Amino acid sequence: MVVARDYISFSKVREKLKGSVGFVPTMGALHEGHLSLIRRAKEENDYVIVSIFVNPTQFLEGEDLDKYPKKEEADKKICQLAGVDLLYLPTVEQIYEEDELLISAPKIRGYILEGAKRPGHFDGMLQVVMKLLNITQANRAYFGKKDAQQLLLIEQMVRNYFMNIEIVPCEIVRDSDGLALSSRNVYLSSSERKRALSISRSLKRGVKLVQSGEYRVDVIKEAMKSILEKDVDCLDYIAIVNREFKLLKDIEEGNTIVLIAAWVGDTRLIDNLWL
Repeated sequence: MVVARDYISFSKVREKLKGSVGFVPTMGALHEGHLSLIRRAKEENDYVIVSIFVNPTQFLEGEDLDKYPKKEEADKKICQLAGVDLLYLPTVEQIYEEDELLISAPKIRGYILEGAKRPGHFDGMLQVVMKLLNITQANRAYFGKKDAQQLLLIEQMVRNYFMNIEIVPCEIVRDSDGLALSSRNVYLSSSERKRALSISRSLKRGVKLVQSGEYRVDVIKEAMKSILEKDVDCLDYIAIVNREFKLLKDIEEGNTIVLIAAWVGDTRLIDNLWL
């Protein structure tokens, strides 16, 4: 595995990769969820590139940029053992200029749900993803479905800007207790983690209602809310939308995403199920 910390050294190695390239962008603190993306990329491509970059433009004031978990040596070892060919570790100064061209998230889909709670977050996310896709010139890029709104906005960016890359959605990976894997899970105390399990329990409750024939969104949301309110400290939202992120009155099988954002202690967690 080659480790590159600047664009020039990265590009020299990238030029030698003659074949299909899969790309997995990350912010580090790698876990089994990231490894599932890397394994998928290895299965479908001749070479795999991983980037680790904690992107400051997608963090709002007061969020956890400064304390976001950083485990560079462990991450490098994980990538090496996973068979990554090229690991890109740029600095902020190498990615951004002082007076940057900006990318704006769409005015509706970029400012609902996560965008409403974190205005400007998706602008910064799309900005860095476009940069990384352009830098890596990969054939395919792999993103988890847990960040569902992010995934759909990236797909829209690729479509709107006619970018020659395939975006590959990958399934959510969960721990044995059902908690969706996230680098932020390390913030949870043991008691908070137990309470956080109410998020996946509420999603399962929603699925069971649909399986029993209940398609009314208001009924499903109320049942999920009754589970969550016992354990989470603050419920940002329960939303049931279609693949275009339009709110639904009734479940549309094969075209529905059930999303949750909630605080447990000082940690904000998101999760979802695609129906």
